[in-house]
Amino acid sequence: MSGWDNFAAVVGTVLAAWVVGGGLLFFKRPKLAFSMALVGAAILSVFIGGLWVYLERPPLRTLGETRLWYAFWLSCVGLGLLRKWHLQWPFYYTHGMAAFFLLITLIHPESHDKTLMPALQSPWFAPHVVVYLIAYAFLTAASLAGMRGLFKQFKNEDETQIIGMADDMVLLGFSFLTMGLLFGAFWAKEAWGHYWTWDPKETWAFLTWAAYLYFIHFRVLKRDSTRMAFVFLSLAWIVLLLCWFGVNYMPSANYSVHTYTK
Repeated sequence: MSGWDNFAAVVGTVLAAWVVGGGLLFFKRPKLAFSMALVGAAILSVFIGGLWVYLERPPLRTLGETRLWYAFWLSCVGLGLLRKWHLQWPFYYTHGMAAFFLLITLIHPESHDKTLMPALQSPWFAPHVVVYLIAYAFLTAASLAGMRGLFKQFKNEDETQIIGMADDMVLLGFSFLTMGLLFGAFWAKEAWGHYWTWDPKETWAFLTWAAYLYFIHFRVLKRDSTRMAFVFLSLAWIVLLLCWFGVNYMPSANYSVHTYTK
């Protein structure tokens, strides 16, 4: 599992393991479900590691490569929530989203070569991107919880456990998001001589960070406003996606030093 030639087989195997895990969970076999989903995540991690060796660089340069990490960390978040909270729906939501992004990468293959521009040949490159993708996985889980919470409120069902889980996911995601900003600043100083230049990518990274910081303060000041919290989390994922790859399609991206695939 070293190159992209067998990526279709890897995706098929991973998705099969996740589907079987979901079926086992549906039939109240959580331990077996956890084990099967863990097998799928392990296979994906082995592929990512093999791709790292094959490309002779961290597979973090293209959007397709980052989607692999995103799917892997989303799966890990789903597994962690199943183990800690004993809830089924986060398992289905996170693995469904992870499968969706894997299929996007499979349907829309990219050019993956071994070259790295000089700016990416930095020890800060891999830590910066990896912690960001971990943050995105936690914050996606929080947004999925927000959507679930709104659905629960619409049906007049108790959502106390959901908002508690969402708060935990935001705090974890925000911690990694902050580390990502700091690592990025150190990397920028080494590569371009400045910690921060308000590049379009940096601006959207700050907007994402500020949005979740606002959410944390909102939850401290208005603990009872769970509906607004769920609405905010449901919409915050849009900001996250714009930061991750939406900014690449904006006119300002033509002037960004963070566009590496052109």
